[in-house]
Amino acid sequence: MSAISQKQFWLDTAKDIEQNLELLTELVSLTALDEKTLNETIQEAKIIEKRIKDLELKLLLNEEDDKKNCILTIHPGAGGTESCDWTEMLFRMYLRWLQSKKFDYRILDLLPGDVAGIKDATVEVVGDYAYGLLKAESGIHRLVRISPFDANARRHTSFASVFVYPEIEEVNFEINEDDLKIETFRASGHGGQNVNKVSSAVRITHIPTVIVVQCQNERSQFQNKMNAMKVLRSRLYDYYKRKEEEKLSKLEDQKTDIAWGHQIRSYIFHPYKLVKDHRTDYETSLIEEVMDGEIDDFIDAYLRKTGKTK
Repeated sequence: MSAISQKQFWLDTAKDIEQNLELLTELVSLTALDEKTLNETIQEAKIIEKRIKDLELKLLLNEEDDKKNCILTIHPGAGGTESCDWTEMLFRMYLRWLQSKKFDYRILDLLPGDVAGIKDATVEVVGDYAYGLLKAESGIHRLVRISPFDANARRHTSFASVFVYPEIEEVNFEINEDDLKIETFRASGHGGQNVNKVSSAVRITHIPTVIVVQCQNERSQFQNKMNAMKVLRSRLYDYYKRKEEEKLSKLEDQKTDIAWGHQIRSYIFHPYKLVKDHRTDYETSLIEEVMDGEIDDFIDAYLRKTGKTK
């Protein structure tokens, strides 16, 4: 039934676009068009073009995990307070993008920085092709700007890592409880009256892989534990999948050195404005728009370069 539904989606969408194109062709063939009709025709052509581009992307998102929900994590790297602030800027950028795509999302963990920004963010993203689209964002993101925390107004370079995992509800491997180290602690930041009074936050360490996850945004210790296990399942699925594909070592090397030489994208605020993806060479000077969540062109360029249609 799922396969039939997918085929029906493609047939219905293709038919709808074809009908719209026929109407548009008839309209532009008229000998005289007033300015209002011409503008409406141009807008309709742009809408059709965007629909076709979206379909082309979905043809590239044909891996087993692409249609799944995902877990998005953001961590500061080299740069101290600067990097914590940069992590918060990226966090805001992704939330704006999720809102524009009408994806549902839930913040599972958000740890404030000591001075500014955030030390850690974990977000659950729910929607069709959430993982397929956001996997393009995995890697190190580099910022160059005049530091707002430097009294001498010097230029600073900061780094943050973004990693995306497909959300897995049921996995084909067992998580042995003896392999888990579960700790509770008092949550920090916002969260209600029980913050700093009750040990509701949960940290789980998977001892064999040394993967650590934590959740503290719910008031209930039980709910935080359930959310942490959800993240752990996704992380372990990704871990074993990459290990089987002999790509784990590359990912782990990238994680341990969130600094110069490993970045996938650079965001330069000074001395000029430029955002450049080093994997595809796609770049734009519209840095304010990018930081407001307009990252579709970067995702599009990456998927077209790395994807293969089936």
